[in-house]
Amino acid sequence: MTSYMAAVTAPRILLVASALLLASCSAREAPKTTRTGANATTENVRQCLASLKEKSVRFAGLPNKSFDGGCRTIDTVKLMDFGTPATNLGAMTCPLAANFTDWARYAVRPAAKQYLGAEVVRIETMGTFNCRNIYGGRSGKLSEHAFANAVDVSAFVLRDGRRVSVLTGWNGSSEERAFLRRLHQSACKRFGTVLGPDYNAAHANHFHFDMARSMRNGTSFCR
Repeated sequence: MTSYMAAVTAPRILLVASALLLASCSAREAPKTTRTGANATTENVRQCLASLKEKSVRFAGLPNKSFDGGCRTIDTVKLMDFGTPATNLGAMTCPLAANFTDWARYAVRPAAKQYLGAEVVRIETMGTFNCRNIYGGRSGKLSEHAFANAVDVSAFVLRDGRRVSVLTGWNGSSEERAFLRRLHQSACKRFGTVLGPDYNAAHANHFHFDMARSMRNGTSFCR
Protein backbone atom coordinates (compact mmCIF):
# COMPACT_ATOMS: atom_id res chain seq x y z
CA MET A 1 0.00 0.00 0.00
CA THR A 2 2.78 2.38 0.89
CA SER A 3 4.61 1.69 -2.37
CA TYR A 4 1.34 2.26 -4.30
CA MET A 5 0.75 5.68 -2.66
CA ALA A 6 4.34 6.65 -3.38
CA ALA A 7 3.91 5.70 -7.02
CA VAL A 8 0.75 7.82 -7.32
CA THR A 9 2.09 10.79 -5.37
CA ALA A 10 5.44 11.08 -7.14
CA PRO A 11 4.04 12.09 -10.57
CA ARG A 12 1.81 14.69 -8.90
CA ILE A 13 4.80 16.18 -7.09
CA LEU A 14 6.72 16.32 -10.35
CA LEU A 15 3.81 18.07 -12.12
CA VAL A 16 3.52 20.69 -9.39
CA ALA A 17 7.27 21.26 -9.36
CA SER A 18 7.31 21.60 -13.15
CA ALA A 19 4.47 24.12 -13.06
CA LEU A 20 6.27 26.19 -10.43
CA LEU A 21 9.48 26.07 -12.46
CA LEU A 22 7.72 27.23 -15.63
CA ALA A 23 6.01 30.04 -13.75
CA SER A 24 9.31 31.26 -12.32
CA CYS A 25 10.97 31.14 -15.77
CA SER A 26 8.12 33.10 -17.33
CA ALA A 27 8.42 35.75 -14.65
CA ARG A 28 12.16 36.14 -15.23
CA GLU A 29 11.80 36.24 -19.02
CA ALA A 30 8.91 38.72 -19.13
CA PRO A 31 10.05 41.85 -21.01
CA LYS A 32 10.44 45.00 -18.97
CA THR A 33 8.98 48.18 -20.41
CA THR A 34 9.90 51.63 -19.19
CA ARG A 35 8.02 54.76 -20.10
CA THR A 36 9.87 57.93 -20.97
CA GLY A 37 7.67 60.14 -18.84
CA ALA A 38 8.54 58.34 -15.63
CA ASN A 39 11.93 56.79 -16.37
CA ALA A 40 13.95 59.22 -18.47
CA THR A 41 17.49 57.89 -18.67
CA THR A 42 19.36 61.19 -18.24
CA GLU A 43 18.95 64.50 -16.48
CA ASN A 44 19.02 66.27 -19.85
CA VAL A 45 16.01 64.28 -21.00
CA ARG A 46 14.14 65.03 -17.77
CA GLN A 47 14.82 68.73 -18.27
CA CYS A 48 13.67 68.48 -21.88
CA LEU A 49 10.38 66.85 -20.86
CA ALA A 50 9.84 69.51 -18.20
CA SER A 51 10.47 72.19 -20.82
CA LEU A 52 7.82 70.72 -23.12
CA LYS A 53 5.31 70.82 -20.29
CA GLU A 54 6.19 74.43 -19.47
CA LYS A 55 5.52 75.36 -23.10
CA SER A 56 2.06 73.73 -22.89
CA VAL A 57 3.00 71.01 -25.37
CA ARG A 58 0.87 67.89 -24.95
CA PHE A 59 2.81 64.68 -25.44
CA ALA A 60 2.88 61.04 -24.39
CA GLY A 61 5.99 59.21 -23.20
CA LEU A 62 6.65 56.04 -25.21
CA PRO A 63 8.19 52.72 -24.15
CA ASN A 64 11.91 52.24 -24.71
CA LYS A 65 12.43 49.65 -27.45
CA SER A 66 15.30 48.03 -29.31
CA PHE A 67 15.00 46.41 -32.72
CA ASP A 68 17.04 44.12 -34.95
CA GLY A 69 19.83 45.83 -36.80
CA GLY A 70 20.62 48.33 -34.06
CA CYS A 71 17.52 50.50 -34.40
CA ARG A 72 16.01 51.81 -31.17
CA THR A 73 13.61 54.30 -29.66
CA ILE A 74 14.99 55.48 -26.32
CA ASP A 75 13.52 58.38 -24.32
CA THR A 76 11.01 59.15 -27.07
CA VAL A 77 7.68 60.94 -27.05
CA LYS A 78 4.67 61.27 -29.30
CA LEU A 79 3.54 64.84 -29.83
CA MET A 80 -0.19 65.20 -29.27
CA ASP A 81 -0.81 68.96 -29.50
CA PHE A 82 1.52 71.92 -29.89
CA GLY A 83 -0.81 74.35 -31.63
CA THR A 84 -0.47 73.26 -35.27
CA PRO A 85 -1.64 69.81 -36.42
CA ALA A 86 1.07 67.70 -38.05
CA THR A 87 0.68 64.41 -39.90
CA ASN A 88 2.61 61.15 -39.48
CA LEU A 89 4.48 62.08 -36.32
CA GLY A 90 5.56 58.97 -34.46
CA ALA A 91 8.28 58.42 -31.89
CA MET A 92 10.66 61.37 -31.53
CA THR A 93 13.56 61.97 -29.18
CA CYS A 94 12.72 64.75 -26.78
CA PRO A 95 15.28 67.24 -28.18
CA LEU A 96 13.92 66.68 -31.69
CA ALA A 97 10.34 67.14 -30.49
CA ALA A 98 11.25 70.30 -28.58
CA ASN A 99 13.01 71.90 -31.54
CA PHE A 100 10.30 70.84 -33.96
CA THR A 101 7.54 72.44 -31.88
CA ASP A 102 9.58 75.64 -31.50
CA TRP A 103 10.22 75.70 -35.26
CA ALA A 104 6.50 75.28 -35.96
CA ARG A 105 5.54 78.03 -33.52
CA TYR A 106 8.23 80.62 -34.10
CA ALA A 107 9.19 80.03 -37.75
CA VAL A 108 6.36 78.38 -39.67
CA ARG A 109 3.49 80.46 -38.32
CA PRO A 110 5.00 83.94 -38.72
CA ALA A 111 6.60 83.09 -42.09
CA ALA A 112 3.26 81.93 -43.49
CA LYS A 113 1.60 85.20 -42.52
CA GLN A 114 4.52 87.29 -43.78
CA TYR A 115 5.05 85.66 -47.17
CA LEU A 116 1.73 83.97 -47.93
CA GLY A 117 -0.73 86.12 -46.00
CA ALA A 118 -2.40 83.07 -44.48
CA GLU A 119 -2.31 80.77 -41.46
CA VAL A 120 -0.82 77.28 -41.58
CA VAL A 121 -3.41 74.77 -40.40
CA ARG A 122 -1.43 71.58 -41.04
CA ILE A 123 2.19 70.55 -41.40
CA GLU A 124 2.63 67.41 -43.49
CA THR A 125 5.54 65.12 -42.69
CA MET A 126 6.82 61.82 -44.04
CA GLY A 127 7.30 60.51 -40.55
CA THR A 128 9.94 60.17 -37.87
CA PHE A 129 11.06 56.67 -36.78
CA ASN A 130 12.04 54.31 -39.59
CA CYS A 131 14.46 51.43 -39.08
CA ARG A 132 16.62 51.91 -42.18
CA ASN A 133 19.99 53.00 -43.46
CA ILE A 134 20.75 56.43 -44.90
CA TYR A 135 18.83 56.94 -48.17
CA GLY A 136 17.17 53.57 -47.58
CA GLY A 137 20.21 51.64 -48.86
CA ARG A 138 20.75 47.95 -48.13
CA SER A 139 24.07 48.71 -46.48
CA GLY A 140 25.80 51.65 -44.88
CA LYS A 141 25.29 53.80 -41.84
CA LEU A 142 21.96 53.79 -40.03
CA SER A 143 19.83 56.85 -40.62
CA GLU A 144 18.93 59.10 -37.69
CA HIS A 145 15.38 57.96 -38.44
CA ALA A 146 16.48 54.59 -37.06
CA PHE A 147 16.81 56.26 -33.65
CA ALA A 148 13.64 58.40 -33.89
CA ASN A 149 15.99 61.37 -34.07
CA ALA A 150 14.83 62.80 -37.42
CA VAL A 151 11.71 64.14 -39.11
CA ASP A 152 10.99 64.79 -42.79
CA VAL A 153 8.69 67.72 -43.63
CA SER A 154 7.03 67.72 -47.05
CA ALA A 155 4.27 70.36 -47.19
CA PHE A 156 2.18 73.02 -45.48
CA VAL A 157 -1.58 73.46 -45.79
CA LEU A 158 -3.01 76.96 -45.39
CA ARG A 159 -6.38 78.00 -44.00
CA ASP A 160 -7.48 79.29 -47.42
CA GLY A 161 -6.96 75.81 -48.89
CA ARG A 162 -3.61 76.32 -50.55
CA ARG A 163 -0.98 73.61 -50.16
CA VAL A 164 2.67 74.58 -50.41
CA SER A 165 4.88 71.54 -50.94
CA VAL A 166 8.66 71.45 -50.85
CA LEU A 167 8.63 69.62 -54.19
CA THR A 168 6.78 72.29 -56.17
CA GLY A 169 7.21 75.35 -53.96
CA TRP A 170 11.01 75.37 -53.73
CA ASN A 171 11.08 76.62 -57.33
CA GLY A 172 7.49 77.86 -57.37
CA SER A 173 6.11 81.37 -57.03
CA SER A 174 8.27 84.09 -55.48
CA GLU A 175 6.13 83.95 -52.31
CA GLU A 176 6.47 80.18 -52.00
CA ARG A 177 10.22 80.30 -52.60
CA ALA A 178 10.67 83.01 -49.97
CA PHE A 179 8.48 81.13 -47.48
CA LEU A 180 10.28 77.80 -47.84
CA ARG A 181 13.73 79.33 -47.79
CA ARG A 182 12.93 81.23 -44.61
CA LEU A 183 11.82 77.97 -42.99
CA HIS A 184 14.99 76.24 -44.18
CA GLN A 185 17.19 79.02 -42.77
CA SER A 186 15.33 79.03 -39.47
CA ALA A 187 15.68 75.26 -39.17
CA CYS A 188 19.45 75.58 -39.51
CA LYS A 189 19.45 77.48 -36.21
CA ARG A 190 17.48 74.78 -34.38
CA PHE A 191 18.51 71.37 -35.72
CA GLY A 192 21.88 69.65 -35.94
CA THR A 193 21.41 68.63 -39.58
CA VAL A 194 19.14 70.26 -42.17
CA LEU A 195 18.87 68.92 -45.72
CA GLY A 196 16.67 70.26 -48.52
CA PRO A 197 16.23 70.25 -52.30
CA ASP A 198 19.58 71.95 -52.92
CA TYR A 199 21.43 69.12 -51.16
CA ASN A 200 20.60 66.25 -53.53
CA ALA A 201 17.79 64.67 -55.54
CA ALA A 202 16.77 62.44 -52.63
CA HIS A 203 15.61 65.55 -50.75
CA ALA A 204 13.80 67.23 -53.64
CA ASN A 205 10.42 66.73 -51.98
CA HIS A 206 11.14 67.33 -48.30
CA PHE A 207 13.21 68.96 -45.60
CA HIS A 208 15.15 66.54 -43.41
CA PHE A 209 15.76 67.68 -39.81
CA ASP A 210 17.71 65.73 -37.22
CA MET A 211 19.65 66.30 -33.99
CA ALA A 212 22.67 64.14 -34.82
CA ARG A 213 25.34 66.81 -34.97
CA SER A 214 26.22 68.69 -31.81
CA MET A 215 25.52 72.35 -32.54
CA ARG A 216 28.49 74.58 -31.72
CA ASN A 217 28.34 78.34 -31.72
CA GLY A 218 24.85 78.19 -33.17
CA THR A 219 25.96 76.41 -36.37
CA SER A 220 24.76 73.18 -37.96
CA PHE A 221 25.22 71.09 -41.12
CA CYS A 222 22.84 73.01 -43.34
CA ARG A 223 22.39 72.24 -47.05
